[in-house]
Amino acid sequence: MSEVLFLAHRVPFPPDRGDKIRSNHFLRRIAELAPVHVGALADDAADLAQESAVAAISQSHCIVRRNAPLQLAALSALGQGLPVSLAAFSSAKLQRWVHAVLEARPISAIFVFSGQMAQYVPPEFRGRVVMDFVDVDSAKFEAYAQTGALARRLLYAREARLLRRFEEATARRATTSLFVSREERALFESRLSGAARPDVRALGNGIDTELFDPGVVQPAPELAGEGPAIVFTGQMDYPPNITAVELFAHQVMPLIRQAHPQARFAIVGRAPTPAVRALEGVGGTMVTGAVPDVRPWLAGADIVTAPLLIARGIQNKVLEAMAMARPVLLTPAAATGIGGVDGEHFALAEAPLALAGRALALLSDRAAAEALGASARRFVIAECGWDRMLAPLQALIGAQTDVA
Repeated sequence: MSEVLFLAHRVPFPPDRGDKIRSNHFLRRIAELAPVHVGALADDAADLAQESAVAAISQSHCIVRRNAPLQLAALSALGQGLPVSLAAFSSAKLQRWVHAVLEARPISAIFVFSGQMAQYVPPEFRGRVVMDFVDVDSAKFEAYAQTGALARRLLYAREARLLRRFEEATARRATTSLFVSREERALFESRLSGAARPDVRALGNGIDTELFDPGVVQPAPELAGEGPAIVFTGQMDYPPNITAVELFAHQVMPLIRQAHPQARFAIVGRAPTPAVRALEGVGGTMVTGAVPDVRPWLAGADIVTAPLLIARGIQNKVLEAMAMARPVLLTPAAATGIGGVDGEHFALAEAPLALAGRALALLSDRAAAEALGASARRFVIAECGWDRMLAPLQALIGAQTDVA
């Protein structure tokens, strides 16, 4: 029986953040279709502790701690003319393991999750290569390069330029390349050089609507109070998330609190930076840090917001809030790729005054807000189930076995 090599830039367990949710579902589906060997990098001891979960689903595995400081990776990349993203996820140990697996096992396909891992695919491999870029990383760095100190802008511009070149070369090497939305696929294709086009497809994220069900959890008691609660969830050392909550706390919440003086803004997510921690108490803001389960915080929210100015791909945080039947307030960037309709499945606004206006409208008409949330849940149940999203995987990896 043909086997599959699965490579991921982070251990796909537990599925508790956007990239891990996607990689976890892809891995579990592939493991149903064929024997799978898993190579992944670990950010920390918590990732390493998930090795038993990886072992349980795979025929063999290699988990390597990624412990080179970013500054050292940057120096290495500068010396070699490589994107920093590649140097930061480079491991000689993992590279040796990949070669050993390819020599010893009948690997017919390599599934690569995230562009940084394409460096591990040997040029001489002749089987299928499915490259899941998820989103266009080089475009993200181009956006970063527009603001900040000069040295930082120059570094981001370099990263964007080199990464764009690497992404195109990788897509041309791959059998098929995947992106999380039609918009990301179109963006990538618009940046390709030459007339020949590689096989590039959109394969979206799903949502587990049985897990994210408002009927199975109780609201977080921390949100109980006289004033309305507005919630943001996400990884809080991620720059676009930091920018989003700073904007909301400083520019939107003061406008909301003119009408609702007791309104609160809860920032829920792991690894808050000092800049995020400094928002505690600003405009009714509370910063929770990591929580064992985001669902109670979503369940207790009068509004869930994602005021992202820079967003790549589909935001899992938005799908989760919609599945929990909450009224969701989004910027257009955060709504990209979801496919819902403004006013029917979520509320869209971008400038602080417009965000505050849509929030106040939702808070003033609770029946309409609840109807918006119920419509959102119906939408994700119908359109965003993981089974539907992952149906193309069997053909992509060339698996001949029946679905388990």
